[in-house]
Order: sequence, then structure tokens, then C-alpha cells
Amino acid sequence: MTIEFYSTKDTYGEFSNFAPFPFEIDGLVYPTSEHYFQAMKFSDAQYQERIRETKSPMIAARLGRSRKVKIRDDWEEVKVDIMRTAVRAKIFAHEDLQKLLLETGDETIVEAAGRDYFWGAGKDGSGQNWLGKILMEIRTELREAKIT
Repeated sequence: MTIEFYSTKDTYGEFSNFAPFPFEIDGLVYPTSEHYFQAMKFSDAQYQERIRETKSPMIAARLGRSRKVKIRDDWEEVKVDIMRTAVRAKIFAHEDLQKLLLETGDETIVEAAGRDYFWGAGKDGSGQNWLGKILMEIRTELREAKIT
């Protein structure tokens, strides 16, 4: 069986980067993992802060996709690690998310994003599903932490 998620309103919607589970990194609170991920695309501290403080993850995503402000030169090299940092911080900050993730057992977790072939599965399922892979990595970390 495969566990799919996409919309925050659907089953397992808590795994979405738009789900409202705040967490703290470097002394700053981010309302969602989307806020953190989009803010980290930029070196400009003021623009990062503008994204962090925006009201919704949709606006954070829009600001992050804007190319009016230059994205960092190393973005393609660091984006997976930045997403991993965001998702790990989100999951570890919320016991209910840890429990939900552990309850997925050994199932494959897939972001059912039809237009995203990098973070999600894409329309035809051929996407790289990096967000799902990161969630499964963190699930393994949680299991190992509970054992030791």
C-alpha cells in the first residue's frame, strides 16, 4: 500500500508543507515548513523575514517563486537538505506528527502533487518524490530514536 498526501484537508494532510505546524530554527519561529523552505532560497535577510512573517504558506510560496529577488547561487545543491531540515524540525516539534508518521508503518509515502515531478510523484507517478523520501527518512530516524 502507498500513503498519498497533498491537500492539508485530506487524510495525511499534516505531511503537507502548507500544514500549520510551527517550529523554531535558529531562534526564529516558522509557521509552516513552506515558510522556512521558501525563505531559505534567498540570501537577503530582509526578504527571508518578509517570507517568514507572511500570513499564509500560499503567499510564502508565491514570494519564494518570485525572481524579483535573486535566489542563492547554491540553491540547486542545497534545496533537498533545506527541505530535510524544515520537515525534520516540523515533525520533531510535534508529538502528534511523530505518532502519525510512525503509524504509517513501512508504507511508501508519496506527495501526490500532479504538477511536481521533483518533490512529488507528478501526474503519472514518475516523479522523484523527494518530500515523500524525506518523510520516510525521518520515520526511520524516529524508529531508531525510540529503540535506543
